[in-house]
Amino acid sequence: MKQALSLLILFFSISLCAQTKVSGVVVDNFGIAIPYANVMFPGSTEGTITNEEGRFYLESDNTYTALNISLLGYTTKEIQLDKKVNYGLEIELTEGEELDEVVLYSGKQPKKGNPAIAILKKIWAKKRQNGVYLFDQYKYDKYEKIEFDFNTIDSAFMNKKLFKGMEFIFDEVDTSNVTGKTYLPIFINESLAEVYGDNKLNEKIEKLKANKNSGFSTNQSIIAYVKDLYAEYNIYNNYIKLFNKSFVSPLSKTGVDVYNYVLSDSAFIDNKWCYNIIYYPRRKNEMTFKGNFWVNDTTFAVKDINMQASKSANVNWVKELYIEQEFEVLNDSVFLLKRDYLLSDFSLRKKEESKGLYGKRTTVYNNYVFNEEKAKSFYTKRVDPYNPVVYDRDSTFWEQNRLEKLNDDEKGVYKMLDTLKTVPKFKRLYDLATILVSGYVEFPKINFDYGPIYSSFGFNEAEGVRLRAGGRTYFGPNDPWRIEGYTAYGFRDQKFKYGISAKWLLDRKNRLIVEAGTRRDIEQLGVSLTSTNDVLGRSFASSAIFTAGSNNTLTDINLTTFGVGYEPVKNLRLRTGLTFRTLKSALPDDFNLDYVDPEAPGGIASQTKQFDIKMELDYTPGRKTIGYGVDRSDVNRNYARLFLLYTSGLKGFLESDFNYEKLQFYYRQPFQLGGLGRTITTVEAGKTFGEVPLGLLSPIPGNQTYFSIFNTFPNLNFYEFVTDTYVSGQLEHNFNGRLLARIPFLKKLNLREIVGIRGVWGEISDENIALSAPAGAILRAPTDKVYYEYSFGIANILKIIRIDFNFRGNYFEIPDARKFSVTGNLEFVF
Repeated sequence: MKQALSLLILFFSISLCAQTKVSGVVVDNFGIAIPYANVMFPGSTEGTITNEEGRFYLESDNTYTALNISLLGYTTKEIQLDKKVNYGLEIELTEGEELDEVVLYSGKQPKKGNPAIAILKKIWAKKRQNGVYLFDQYKYDKYEKIEFDFNTIDSAFMNKKLFKGMEFIFDEVDTSNVTGKTYLPIFINESLAEVYGDNKLNEKIEKLKANKNSGFSTNQSIIAYVKDLYAEYNIYNNYIKLFNKSFVSPLSKTGVDVYNYVLSDSAFIDNKWCYNIIYYPRRKNEMTFKGNFWVNDTTFAVKDINMQASKSANVNWVKELYIEQEFEVLNDSVFLLKRDYLLSDFSLRKKEESKGLYGKRTTVYNNYVFNEEKAKSFYTKRVDPYNPVVYDRDSTFWEQNRLEKLNDDEKGVYKMLDTLKTVPKFKRLYDLATILVSGYVEFPKINFDYGPIYSSFGFNEAEGVRLRAGGRTYFGPNDPWRIEGYTAYGFRDQKFKYGISAKWLLDRKNRLIVEAGTRRDIEQLGVSLTSTNDVLGRSFASSAIFTAGSNNTLTDINLTTFGVGYEPVKNLRLRTGLTFRTLKSALPDDFNLDYVDPEAPGGIASQTKQFDIKMELDYTPGRKTIGYGVDRSDVNRNYARLFLLYTSGLKGFLESDFNYEKLQFYYRQPFQLGGLGRTITTVEAGKTFGEVPLGLLSPIPGNQTYFSIFNTFPNLNFYEFVTDTYVSGQLEHNFNGRLLARIPFLKKLNLREIVGIRGVWGEISDENIALSAPAGAILRAPTDKVYYEYSFGIANILKIIRIDFNFRGNYFEIPDARKFSVTGNLEFVF
């Protein structure tokens, strides 16, 4: 009896753990891979389709003993599964009879008379009547889990000397239910929030209730980068933005031009009759997905959808991209997002066997409440961003409030990573990676970071070879105050330079910051029209090793600043500041800043002393940040910026030389133009009131380096145009390979085409020209006609190289005018 009971318990346990896993490739009788073949477990709705290389992976919690493979024009094949786990299958389909009962399609599908497209049109008509858009107000709980894992873990990888002393980490290796690859978790972040929205006010706010992480928990830049990668998206929008690219949504109105749609099945799901539609790309090398979705037959709301990015999509470093969304039925007519899962496989190569890094985000939504109206102030009121309780929730809280329980492997991640941090070898590897990413060498025992190391070496005509050393205080990513400084030495002028700054966050709620600093250095002025208030900021052109022509228009600057800034509302920063600077030429034999001064010996002064009062407005709508200290990290980069600056110079105060006023305007706007790529535009304008010398005027920013620098003119030399009034505009558009992908012999290279146009108009008064006459330079402005340039570029060469070909549009008569230039960059972008 006991033996029978034991067998019964054993059988029951096996049944509970039953699972079927299968992977392989589908080929024809010539061994050529067959893409978009249908792979199903017989008698179920569980299945997938092969990718462009004919490969598939399918997993189920149920036990199946057979697998069905079919495609129009081929004989359907059913193979037996002898084991629960069957990897590396090669299944050959032979050309033969067409299917009788269920018609499955491949190749291009017609648009006319296609029932799938008829259903799609009804989805378009009702997409704004689904989910939270049906209600005036809404509230829900949101649980988000972000995890990073090493993948393709094999015995050779585990036995590497790199992991000696850290073998225990491989106890947490598991298998992905999407790709079938083994993986090892290395980072996990959980957050729980309450989300409130008002569709009438077009307002939305997210209140963080809890946050917990392990792994790189203190590295704020990594967490910010992860959040930017996995921004929220809406499948009903025409485009889904991921990795700064616009993928065409399978529910898009433009989808009929890039996808094939097939009505493949219908069934009851949660007691709702639904249609199943399979979709796959019409062409390769486009930003598209393959997959299927279930849609209700009356509301035409999507119940379930899965999307797998095309392998030929022009995205760097991403081998796989997979999305699942599940919607719950609230009542007969309302479908609400319940679960969102995204997996990306980052890898240097796209070969199947190459190792990489999984990035996974799971978001669960629950406890929806509707039509509870709140005042607009509820959404706009500023609150202290730091709540220590949020980051110190105990395990009991998480067990009670997680909307999705952690599996055993995920529970083990916290313990494993906490142990791993105590291993000296891992700490050394982690420190090295941190240095490469941040540019700083950490000394936590004295709360000091040395760097940035990438500024250690430079060269210019005045200093020759330049060496720099610097650092900053660092107690943690949310320090309320920070001190930074550096010193540098030029081997040609044999002089030391230095800079130091300090800033203090007095009020977190309104971000009231007091800052001060001083710097004595050699600087290439005139590389931007709108100046920065960063006292330690130094232009790239100041230390460029290679330049087009002689870079001898350098300035010896001694600058001291003091400022106070705060944010009365989110993303609106107001600042007032004081500056005192002394300017003189760093190479007086080649370039000088002399001006007429009746009070100076000989009536000519070579040095300018100037005290200024500045008032700034900086508005960045849509900007998202992480952190609550004096320094914050941006989560996104695609926000607009409007900047206004008023400067008033006071003559006589601290021996200041000039009375003048200057107004400056700067506006930057990025655009995501769907499948056409992305555009960045800038507009700048400024005017100086009063007579000022060359050092206080507004040179049009030239670029004599061989690097592509946005918002400069690569065919202008420094100080080629000088203005006291200017209007400038620039536009750069990246097609993301949309055009070159249509050229057969180029499409496999995944090149990306870039076009740009730049223009500026300006003038300079006769009085200002006369004031700087002793300098000996010819001061001219693009007054008679707008100066313009245009460029054509190729990016993503070998995934990291960008080359721009820049053409000058006019003013060829100016001596030493550069009609053409080639610039480039190394870009590590997706």
